[in-house]
Amino acid sequence: MSITVTGTVERRDIGTGAWALVSNDGTTYEILRGADKSLLKAGQKAKVTGEVREDVMTIAMIGPVLEIKSFDLLN
Repeated sequence: MSITVTGTVERRDIGTGAWALVSNDGTTYEILRGADKSLLKAGQKAKVTGEVREDVMTIAMIGPVLEIKSFDLLN
């Protein structure tokens, strides 16, 4: 199922490190590895479309894993 989320990108220092998207409603999604590098900048605001992957587990376990399909950077 595809979802669209607007929020702020954060770097989490858990294990080897993880990227998160904290939505405007406070939900934290872990960004699946392999996401476009231009999205992965701490503090950056973005509107992303992707799929919550229930078949993927991670070491960080900071929230649902979100596989990013597309995104728009916000000012």
